[in-house]
Amino acid sequence: MFTGIIENFGHIEQAEKKDGGDLLLQVSCSKPLERKLDIGCSIACNGACLTLVAKEEDKNKFYLDFQLSNETCSKTTANQWKIGKEINIEFALKVGDELGGHMVLGHVDGIAEIVDINQDDDSHIFKIQPTKELEEFIVKKGSVTIDGVSLTVNEVGANSFLLNIISHTMQNTIFKNYKIGDLVNLEIDVIARYLKGKTPSPIKK
Repeated sequence: MFTGIIENFGHIEQAEKKDGGDLLLQVSCSKPLERKLDIGCSIACNGACLTLVAKEEDKNKFYLDFQLSNETCSKTTANQWKIGKEINIEFALKVGDELGGHMVLGHVDGIAEIVDINQDDDSHIFKIQPTKELEEFIVKKGSVTIDGVSLTVNEVGANSFLLNIISHTMQNTIFKNYKIGDLVNLEIDVIARYLKGKTPSPIKK
């Protein structure tokens, strides 16, 4: 379980496809780790809950290794992650931690596209286009998770929705790097999922 409050940045150091198809990732953390991480723990990388399979420290730099299955790669943007790419990192919620965002599972429902970005005073308005299968789960003033960031939906259109990104969020997440046309991981609100009484339909290829 996560909350969608980004704690660290990671940079892709290695991204290697195995013969069987799994993707092996090594991520370096931009900030010192403030908690002990055990092998097998869950870490959200751009909103995708991944299992830590190895770790190392070298000259105060921390490296985290993950193995991503074909299923994970097919539902997320991970196949597009190149060496040097910056990603959002959140560590799993501990009992007693503040629930600052909303309940986030780290189970990415699909890939969405950034179709417009406009500045509004000190904020930025992002227009996001989800897949058809996810549109009905997006509601005005509801919650969504974009690349692991907990956000409130401002408005909902026919096939898109708007997010208001304040300057703090821009500076402390990878929202500062986004361009029109970029693809992002989208997780719908778990409450919306169960209120609808169903899960999103599988992505049609």
